[in-house]
Amino acid sequence: MKAVILAGGSGTRLWPLSRRTFPKQFLKLNGNKSLLQKTVERFLKVVSSEDIIIMTNKDYKFLVLAELKNAGFNIPEENIVLEPAIKNTAPAIALAMKFALEKMESNQEDVLFVSPSDHIIKPEDKFLKYLEKAETLAKKGYIVTFGIKPEKPETGYGYIKAKNNEQIDEIKELNAFPVEKFTEKPDLRTAKKYLSEGNYFWNSGMFCFGIKTMQEEFAKFEPEIAKIFDLSFEETVKKFSELPEISIDYAVMEKTNKAVVLPLDIYWSDIGSWDAVYEALDKDEAQNVKTGEVISVDTKNSLILGNKRLVVACGVEDLAIIDTDDAILILKKDMSQRVKDIVNLLKKDGHPSVLEHKTVFRPWGSYTVLEEGARYKIKKVVVNPGAKLSLQMHYHRSEHWIVVRGTAKVTVGDKEIFVHENESVFVPPTTLHRIENPGKIPLEIIEVQSGEYLEEDDIVRFDDVYGRNNEI
Repeated sequence: MKAVILAGGSGTRLWPLSRRTFPKQFLKLNGNKSLLQKTVERFLKVVSSEDIIIMTNKDYKFLVLAELKNAGFNIPEENIVLEPAIKNTAPAIALAMKFALEKMESNQEDVLFVSPSDHIIKPEDKFLKYLEKAETLAKKGYIVTFGIKPEKPETGYGYIKAKNNEQIDEIKELNAFPVEKFTEKPDLRTAKKYLSEGNYFWNSGMFCFGIKTMQEEFAKFEPEIAKIFDLSFEETVKKFSELPEISIDYAVMEKTNKAVVLPLDIYWSDIGSWDAVYEALDKDEAQNVKTGEVISVDTKNSLILGNKRLVVACGVEDLAIIDTDDAILILKKDMSQRVKDIVNLLKKDGHPSVLEHKTVFRPWGSYTVLEEGARYKIKKVVVNPGAKLSLQMHYHRSEHWIVVRGTAKVTVGDKEIFVHENESVFVPPTTLHRIENPGKIPLEIIEVQSGEYLEEDDIVRFDDVYGRNNEI
């Protein structure tokens, strides 16, 4: 079996923690590991690192690589497959199938398990037993979808309706059911009805199938996608942007007669809202979830995520308070679904907080904007050991670098020098320059920019070890 992890999503339902350049799968919400790291760790219990495929896009490639490296996972870099365009889950899954067939030398009978990268699942041992059942069903020619037994009338999930009265012997023994239909997110009245009927399950977005079975269903229902199986992988990548933008649910699962639902009686959450985060995390005696430096007085049933400053809550209840470097969100927990409306308003106003945090990650490390104003910007730049920025220049700004930790190897014009702690160097406009970290510890630099235009698109690259041209 191969595990396919979908890590290309860019949702902002957990704004202000989740941003387009740093989405939910990279957040550390439940301990010191990100949701992506926990997902990989989960599947390494049943497959080897060589049998894991991570689907993402070029914007997140180096974030994914950093997550894998930091967690000590030995997944081959070539198993990180970049989707050339955002086309939803059906084309992404087809591309993963093509990669498995051609680059991993899988055969048509191999089973793929497809999972999002941003879910919380526990207990994991129980989940992995369900996965064994799913693999058995997939080998019998079924496409397995994982349904979660609902605990409450949830309006934030789609549902799967099972045919309880039409069980088939070979799936009955594995406690699976034929799928009658998929439904969209319901209103509260409909969700209560689903809960009372007992044969509706939350749609987890996880699937298990044999490559041959899914390939046949693509040929029946999405022939444009099925055409890629007659191409090479490289040709598929070139033509990927021409594929229809469609989810696997709409493309195959709602049409096939091979879909079965395997109900999971475990804790599962897609962490799609702040009230879902509250439900998933440990609480104190007042039923508060608190991280960071937080003081709560006469406060209960609240989610309070601190950051770098003290957060004090007094006399409140049922709130979500989320603090970041550049934004604070305060809302009633039961209004968490309204975050998307907030994000849409910010998008309309062109607010930068939708796109990125004050700390922005790059292939070589990260930078944090400390202060900015008219004609100046101050950053803290962190360069990982052995990493280097591109050889570049700027038309509109000069830069002054002060090393506060480590040793920098600096190119300025035709000179190459080493700059140590408490030393500095000046880079005039239109001058070629580069920073490298030749050392064993992270290099930390304070960068002071000055000029008439200080945005990131004033970068002209002449050489880049990460294959970037003039993209930010």
